[in-house]
Amino acid sequence: MLQKEKILEVVDYIKSIKADYGDLRLKDLTEEYIKAENGKISNVSNSRSKGVGIRIYVNGIMGFAATADMDNLIDTARLAYNTAVASATLNKNKVQLSPKKAVKDSFSTQISIDPFEVPLNEKIGILMACGVAMANVQGVSYNAAFMAFRKEDVIFADTDGSYITQTFFQSGGGITARATKDGDTQQRSHTNFLRAGYEMLLDMKLPEHSEKLAQEAVALTNAENCPAGEFDLILTPSQLQLQIHESIGHPTELDRVLGSEAAFAGASFLNPEDINNSLKYGSEHVTIVADATDSMGDLGLGNFGYDDEGVEAQNITLVKEGVFANFQTSRDNAPIISQKSHGMGLADGWGNLPIVRMTNINLQPGHFTVNQLIEDVEHGFLLEENKSWSIDDKRINFQFACEIAREIKNGKLTGVIYKNPIYTGKTTEFWGSCDGVASAKYRKMIGVPNCGKGQPMQVMRVAHASSPARFRKVRFIANE
Repeated sequence: MLQKEKILEVVDYIKSIKADYGDLRLKDLTEEYIKAENGKISNVSNSRSKGVGIRIYVNGIMGFAATADMDNLIDTARLAYNTAVASATLNKNKVQLSPKKAVKDSFSTQISIDPFEVPLNEKIGILMACGVAMANVQGVSYNAAFMAFRKEDVIFADTDGSYITQTFFQSGGGITARATKDGDTQQRSHTNFLRAGYEMLLDMKLPEHSEKLAQEAVALTNAENCPAGEFDLILTPSQLQLQIHESIGHPTELDRVLGSEAAFAGASFLNPEDINNSLKYGSEHVTIVADATDSMGDLGLGNFGYDDEGVEAQNITLVKEGVFANFQTSRDNAPIISQKSHGMGLADGWGNLPIVRMTNINLQPGHFTVNQLIEDVEHGFLLEENKSWSIDDKRINFQFACEIAREIKNGKLTGVIYKNPIYTGKTTEFWGSCDGVASAKYRKMIGVPNCGKGQPMQVMRVAHASSPARFRKVRFIANE
């Protein structure tokens, strides 16, 4: 029997048992990972996972079941139905799903080169070239380079009449150079992932960047620690992406606001009523969108045609000119705040339920050049690439450490670098101190392939686009 016929047979079965609603997600995942360390290939792995997850609602209560047995789908649907019925005896909190359109459609990542068709020896050759370039820099104690590729074929069907097919590609890679002197290890790295084919990996030009990165790692072992105090700060997209992710992306997820993540990953300082209270989240330079539509051609990992609940991709403004504007929502929690789903119900693989997940959470461009941002700094630092971070369970107080700080004095980069820069702050105060964002010319999309959330843990792929941004009088603390 054809795959589509099998799926529609299950949908018909769910209708026949008079469930309120049911949907089915088939996901077929193929992944490849290659890594070289210190001139040797340390990992070559390939994996594939294919299965189906089925949700069924009965009298407002959900049941879920999943299987890798494609010949056992009716039994899996029956298990989901029985789970919903049994759960109703204990769970009296009925769920109202946000309405959506019934859709028959398809969506695919547009690629030029299929990464799974590229010979392994070509990929290994690029990684080894990175290793040679880094190892040739005197003082480098460790070097690594990797590539990672993912293809995801998805079919979604439901009792409303939707039947959606999607194919996603993800390509990425990175390099890391470490240097050690007198027990002090410093590193420089460069990593990115996009919704793209192998052409993205080629565009990264990893071998060409390897020598310079290695030289900076060695130079950092001879650099002084970044001074403590209050300084102006310019963040490049390689660090700004994590600042956006942790202090805006996660706090605006409605399920976290409602407390469903509180026992595991924390909650949020936001409250449901804040959507109507003109809450000041940042300065007038800060506009943040959750854009799954790829409206600026960014190829972010949060780009899709439809989420895992069959809701069309959207571009939602979360913070508008510094004022909080919207939560990230899915079908089961949007009605709680009298809204429709923003299309953010996503699941890691076929064996997990959709929960609210970030898409592409982007800081909108301003009108400055990077030189203009620098020229108006009397004394401060330009920071690149995150090294470590922490943030409290309400997403208020944070601390970020970066790989390198470039000194700015009297409106110019001095050429002096510092190691172990650590800055800290409070979310709304920090974003309120933003007084300039560079234009779209400097915009860069950074993919995050490992955002963890939920119990059981789900690892999702999200992304953040930004141009460099300037923040005033930020507190730097000493490295201990």
